[in-house]
Amino acid sequence: MNADERIDAHQHYWDPARGDYGWLTPALAPLYRAFGPSDLAPMRAAAGIDRTVVVQAAPTVDETRYLLDLARDDDSIAGVVGWVPLDSVDGVKIIDEFSREPKFKGVRPMLQDLPDDTWIAHAPRPDAIERLIELDLAFDALIFARHVPSLIDFARRYPKLRIVVDHGAKPPIRDGIVSGWQPWADGIAQLAALPQKLCCKLSGLATEAAGNWTDVTLQPYVAHLIGHFGAERLLWGSDWPVLTLNGGYTDWHAAATRLTAHLGKAGQQAIFGANARAFYRL
Repeated sequence: MNADERIDAHQHYWDPARGDYGWLTPALAPLYRAFGPSDLAPMRAAAGIDRTVVVQAAPTVDETRYLLDLARDDDSIAGVVGWVPLDSVDGVKIIDEFSREPKFKGVRPMLQDLPDDTWIAHAPRPDAIERLIELDLAFDALIFARHVPSLIDFARRYPKLRIVVDHGAKPPIRDGIVSGWQPWADGIAQLAALPQKLCCKLSGLATEAAGNWTDVTLQPYVAHLIGHFGAERLLWGSDWPVLTLNGGYTDWHAAATRLTAHLGKAGQQAIFGANARAFYRL
């Protein structure tokens, strides 16, 4: 595999007609349509992205099967992070089913949308999490700062589980540095300090900013993530097509490239490809 291969470690494909995207309503007009590989292809080419990791966007087993069907016939899809009912007696059986697909690389419960902020600390069945570990599958943590204590409890309980924090734990960039910084910044420091060395996605920041964001807007957040996770534990992702609510694919890719330029070629190769290949076993 090419050491210079560039990976988008976080994007989505969906079709609202499938009917299981509860959050995706006509009110989100720019997103309320089908998005597939042919839609992303020209933007990937413009940004020099070779392959992507497609992440679930509906908390259903059927959506994961839909993504795996797409991945089976599309070389641009390097891996799929799906959804499994980790609190169900059927969790292990479903993990085993999905693991027979070579491009199935991990799971993501949609923690940010659950009514119980502490769900991850107590609800997943140990047999399901141990099966993820046995199969060397990854775990994506979709969280806000308020979920950090529970995620820390979970990570300490399963020190062999490979965990990546999605979207830099979604800092409240719209609120500004003064009012929105500290809980998020403290949470990042605590997560990065865990002994199993969690990874983190350099993704979703443009989505969390106001529409007129610039490099200056994002720089403190990117710098904080680099300062705690380092180039060796950050994975760049687009969060497309959610990103289109607040920016363009090539705009975000270019901004992330500029904001990591001081890390040099090796650091950028890690963030924009090598780390995703290693973490997701691509």
